[in-house]
Amino acid sequence: MEQRITTLFLDIGGVLLSSGWDRHSRLRAATSFNLDHEEMEDRHHLTFGLYETGMISMDEYLDRVIFHQKRSFSKEDFKTFMFEQSIPVDGAVEFFKSLKNEHSLKVIAVNNEARELNDYRIQKYNLTGLFDAFVSSCYVHLGKPDRDIWKMACDIAQVKAHEILYFDDRLMFVEIARSMGIESYHFQQLEDAKQFIQSINFHQ
Repeated sequence: MEQRITTLFLDIGGVLLSSGWDRHSRLRAATSFNLDHEEMEDRHHLTFGLYETGMISMDEYLDRVIFHQKRSFSKEDFKTFMFEQSIPVDGAVEFFKSLKNEHSLKVIAVNNEARELNDYRIQKYNLTGLFDAFVSSCYVHLGKPDRDIWKMACDIAQVKAHEILYFDDRLMFVEIARSMGIESYHFQQLEDAKQFIQSINFHQ
């Protein structure tokens, strides 16, 4: 019997919104605030795993990466800059909402994001109107590429791998999900994703 999709797993950064705090955002920050970009990147990579999995706060992250020395700008100024890096992928949230409604799908966020940025993005773009649950690294204390985050999302959604369609802009994460039996799509452009969707059998 042909399997049909009942559930969407969606990444957020790179699919629905810009990435929250990626290398491009950090380069813009280094330029805007006149920071040593190489030093900032070294410090970021040493501690970001803890921040992204909810082990330290934004304040602690910034104390380690930016404010380990006196600066001419405030921590609040820098936080504002970080939040402002989040912009929507035009039409993406609306498209996935319509897909959810048309096929009565469960929609679960499976994303790596630090808590303060994740909370901001959920509220700013009303993502509770799309998602039924957020299996976000900052809430569950593990993140992609750990297979356990997908397993946890399956448990929370109460679905089997063959019932899921997963979208992510990171090819490695797509490959890992596929290896677990999850139908997965490497998201790059919304229009291409819309074409791909036409080949999917959704449950009725």
